[in-house]
This record gives sequence, C-alpha cells and structure tokens, in this order.
Amino acid sequence: MNREILRLSIPIIISNISIPLLGMVDTALMGRMESEYYIGAVALGSLIFNFIYWGFGFLRMGTTGLTAQAYGRKDQKEITAILIRGLLVAAGGSLMLILFQRAVSWAGFALIPGEEAVKSLGEQYFFIRIYAAPATLALYVFYGWFLGMQNAKYPMILTVLVNVINIGFNVFFVTHLGMKSDGVALGTVCAQYLGVTAAVILFMIKYRHHLKNYERAILLKLGPIKRFFSVNADIFIRTVCLVFTFAFFTAASSALDSLILAANQILLQFISLMSYGVDGFAFAAESLVGRFTGEGSRNKLILAVRRLFMWGCGLGIIFAVLYGMFGKHLLYIFTDLDPIIKTASHYVWWLAVIPLFGAIAYMWDGVYIGATATKPMRNMMLVSILGVFLPVYVLFVRLIGNHGLWLALLMFMIARGLSLTLISKKYIFRIN
Repeated sequence: MNREILRLSIPIIISNISIPLLGMVDTALMGRMESEYYIGAVALGSLIFNFIYWGFGFLRMGTTGLTAQAYGRKDQKEITAILIRGLLVAAGGSLMLILFQRAVSWAGFALIPGEEAVKSLGEQYFFIRIYAAPATLALYVFYGWFLGMQNAKYPMILTVLVNVINIGFNVFFVTHLGMKSDGVALGTVCAQYLGVTAAVILFMIKYRHHLKNYERAILLKLGPIKRFFSVNADIFIRTVCLVFTFAFFTAASSALDSLILAANQILLQFISLMSYGVDGFAFAAESLVGRFTGEGSRNKLILAVRRLFMWGCGLGIIFAVLYGMFGKHLLYIFTDLDPIIKTASHYVWWLAVIPLFGAIAYMWDGVYIGATATKPMRNMMLVSILGVFLPVYVLFVRLIGNHGLWLALLMFMIARGLSLTLISKKYIFRIN
C-alpha cells in the first residue's frame, strides 16, 4: 500500500510544489518594485481569481472522485462520459466569466477594502488574466480525470510545464519588457493555453481509445448527470467557503494596513507551500479512496486511509519544524524592503503551528472527496467558518490585531480536522 501511495503522491507533490513557487516568484518580482502597491495589486487581483477558480475547483476534485469510482467498477463508458461532461461545464463556465467580466470585477473589488492605487493596479491585472479562463478550467478537468485514472504522472507533467512556462513568461515580461503587475497577468494567460494544448496531446497519446466509448445516450443519462452535479455542487460550496476564508483573511489584512497586507501575503506563501505539499497525499487519497470505494473493498480502504494520514501528517510536521527554525530567514526570499520584513517577523511564528493542524484537515478533504461523501464535508466546512473562524476573528482582532487574524485561521484548521475526524466512521468507512 505504501508503494501505491508513493506512486501517486510523489508526482503530485512535485507538481504541487511548483504551484506556490509561481506565487513566490510573482511575489518576489513585485517585492522588488519601488512600492509595496505592486505586491498588493497582485494579491488583490489573485484574490478575485481565487474566488473564481477555487470555486470551479469541483471540476478537478469531483472529476477525480467520480472517475476513480468508475475506474474501480471498470465502467469504461461512464469514465469517458465524466470527462466530456466536465469539459462541457468548463466551456460554459469560462464563457460566462468572460462575458460578465466587468460585473465580476466590479463586485470583487467593491467588496475588498484597500487603497485606490492598489485596486487600480489590481483591476488592470484582472482584465488581462480573465482571458485564461477557458484553458484554466479545461485543465482542471484533465487533471482530475487523469488522477481518477490512477495516473499521477500526467498531472505532474502538465502542472510543472505550465508553471515553469508561467515563471519564464513572468520574468521575461517584468525584467526584460519593463512590465509590472500586468506582465504577471499576461504570463499566466500564455502559460495556461500552452498547458491545455499539452493536455490534449497527452490524452491522445495514451487515452485516445476511450473516445470509442462515447455514447450520447450515456452522456445525457439522468442518474449520472444528477450525481455529477450533486457531488460538484457540494464541492463547489465547500470550496467557495474555503476561498472565502482566505479571501476574508486577505481583505482583513488590507483593512488593517498596506504593510500588514504585504507581510501577510508573504507569510501565506509558506502556508500555500505546505498545503500543496500535503495535498500530494490528499490527492492520492482522492484517487485511492475512490478506487477502493468503487471496488467495495473496505479493508483496503481502511488501510489506505491509515497509511495516507501517516505520510500526509508526517510531512506537515516537517514543514512546521522547518518554518519554526528558519522562518525569519526565509522572508528575504520574497522582498528586500525592510518595513515589510520587520512587520512579517512579528507574525512568522504562526507558521510553526498552523501546518500541524492544517495537514489533518487537508488529508480528510482528499478522503471525503474520493468517497464522494461531499455533503458532510460541506456541512463541516460551514460549521468551521460560521461557528469558529468568524467568531474568533471578531472577538480577538480588536484585542490583538493581526495576531487575532492568524488565531482565527488556526482555529479554523483545528475545527475542520476535528469535525471531519468525528464523523468519518459514519460517512467514509460505511462499505459492508
């Protein structure tokens, strides 16, 4: 079982680590501009896209769980239908985003407190990057489908390729063409379309034979369609809630101070790096739990979950130790501006605590998605936000300022991990 876990998780970890590296490079590029406004602009612009793309994250997560279960049942026709359904939803969603981009931008930036100069640069970033939507959402579907097919190598190839190309374009546009936050946005657009082109090529190389399984009658079959949208609706709500939490964190940072915003944005890069590392095992959980649920193998399911938690939580502990020992020194990777460094240094110790509890929450997410136990996962997310995160923020931010904001994030992680653990016997290990 350990070999199977590592076969899936190691490529995902490699690919996932490249994702926050992109954010780190962007932050480092903007951190060396003449003003902290550029870091804030990318932070606020990215915040809107986090709402959008994390909201559409069900296209990857739902596709993985459903495909993995169909793979376990050896249902070849449904495997093909899941991919096509996902791509159709991605196409429709991206078209709506482009058509209503001005309304989305207005709503997003109207809800975010911050200085007008930062917002203006953020809007410029938004109106360039929005045109990557069709490629980005299609890539979500391909990532999820490949992983559901127990193939972690293709998502690794695509993710690393897209992010390396993205970093290259961003560095070129900013350092050689003299662009600023707009160059970061344009680099993302170029990389996403090259990435989806590569995804189609990989599909045709290995999975072209699945196209012969396409049947319009199965694609439009009411039962699977209803389940597809039911599962994805729950994941959508859960993901929007998660995005809301980090968006609220960023917006609350902006309301406190532009230096606090810049400092917290840098610190969140470390949380992002940890989450993407642990998510390697969480994504493996989606694939393996889905497969064993589809096979109806309870013993393999229990063994897989135990081993997955051993690996995922172990990695979380490693991150916590590294951040605790070297956190202050790592800040210089992102900026050479002394005011930002000094501000971030006051809060860097939170990085040694949050990974310990965040890893548990991230691992349960993968397990629940693989089992398509999405309703309880959604409900526990709502409880953790409304019953823990927001009340802790309201109670403590006035007393201890930015420390209150970080305390709210920590308690949110604890609440998610604990609540999902308590109900796991009922919703995960229910196979007879």
